[in-house]
Parts: sequence; structure tokens; C-alpha cells
Amino acid sequence: MRVLRMAAAAVAVLAAVGGAEAKDWSKVRIGTEGAYPPFNNLTADGQLVGFDVDIAKALCEEMKVECEFVVQDWDGMIPALQAGKFDAVIASMSITEERKQKVDFTNKYYNTPPAIAVPKDSKVAGTTDADLKGVLVGAQSSTTHSNYAEEKLPSADLKLYPTPDEYKLDIASGRIDAVIDDVVVLSEWLETDDGSCCKILGTLTPDLIINGEGAGIAIRKEDGELKEKFNTAIEAILANGKYKEINDKYFSFDVYGG
Repeated sequence: MRVLRMAAAAVAVLAAVGGAEAKDWSKVRIGTEGAYPPFNNLTADGQLVGFDVDIAKALCEEMKVECEFVVQDWDGMIPALQAGKFDAVIASMSITEERKQKVDFTNKYYNTPPAIAVPKDSKVAGTTDADLKGVLVGAQSSTTHSNYAEEKLPSADLKLYPTPDEYKLDIASGRIDAVIDDVVVLSEWLETDDGSCCKILGTLTPDLIINGEGAGIAIRKEDGELKEKFNTAIEAILANGKYKEINDKYFSFDVYGG
């Protein structure tokens, strides 16, 4: 009887393993923020738009899978992925060593540097720590940009916000002196009426440890098959021209980066 129980247990273990290996990826749920234009944003009627969203749709089409988007606040993005709320994060998430402790990443799908923006009449002269001493700098919390400010600009006073919308309102109304974010995000905002208050002070040299190697797709560590599907699809849309088509819809330069 003991032998039979052991055999039955072994069969159960093998069945569980086999079930994990045979995970069905005909439908993939994708988490994104919907508050980070031009990469991902919600329109007035609740539609998700942006570079991240178009890239995600192109990758799902290439993989021949159904896409379902789930909007998630940035601070809870990785916990929600780990909890199974969605299967992948396509939300301009930088590939960093700290995040790799919790989740896995595909290869990058774009890479742009951080920058500092200030009011047009600002007296701040440069982007070094000395230049920003005592300057109140806004940043979105739990991002590589807030981490950069904490590590590289310790002489500045840092104020954190849940989304970029809040820091944009505060700098436009004079409540903070500067903001740090992706140069593309800031540049796109400055071209709008709401961003007419401000200018790019300068770009910052990325730190590989802090900023990572670019934005990638976050995947649960146990979902290696899905990661490889995405990597193959990224290579395919780079090769077949689909990536360039999406790139040129949003940008006048190559956002993929070096």
C-alpha cells in the first residue's frame, strides 16, 4: 500500500509539472498604467492609446494570441503581476537589477534617457547636483527617475507623486522648481498647452544600475515560455518594419536606442 501511495504521489507531481509546462498562451493579459503619455494613456472615452499599447498589439498579432489590457496603478504593477492579475507588463518599465529580483524581463523594446525640465523663467543653470542644490524637484514615485534623483542629486529636495499628471500641475503652478522624467515624456508634454510653462533644462547621463538597459516587458519568473514568445516577436517586428511604423507614428527619431 505504501508503494502504491508513493506511486500515486509521483503521478500527481508529474501531472502538476506537466500542467505547468502546458500553459495556454492563446490569450495574454497585459498590464499597463494608462497615465504616461505618449507611451500609454487613457483617452477621455476610456480607450488605451500610446506607443506601449501599439507595440503590445503588434507583438500579440505576431504571436497570434489574443490581447486583453488591464489598467493598473504604477505603484502596484509588480505585485499585481505576481498575484496573477495579468501575465505581462508593457508600461515603459525599465529593466533594472532590483526589479529582476522579483520578475523576469524580455529584451528591451526601447531606450531613452532621463531629463530635467524647469519653468521657462527658471534661474537654475544646469543639471548637476551642485546646480540643483536646494531646488525642489518633482518625480513619479517608484520609478528609475525618482531613484536617479535620490542617488545622483542628493542636494536637491525631492517630492514624489503617484503619476506624472500631479507633478505637471505643480510645476505649472509654481509649487515645485523642476521635474525629472524620461526625455520623451517631458518633450511631448512641453508641446502641449499645459506644458507651455516649461522647457527642457538638459538630458542626464543614464546610470546602468539605476536606469537599467531600457524598457522591457515584465513577466513572472515561472513563465519562461511567454518571455521567449515575446522576445521572438520583438525581433520579428524590428525586422519586418512594424516597429518602425509604430515608432514613426509617435517620434521623429529612433526610440529603440543604442
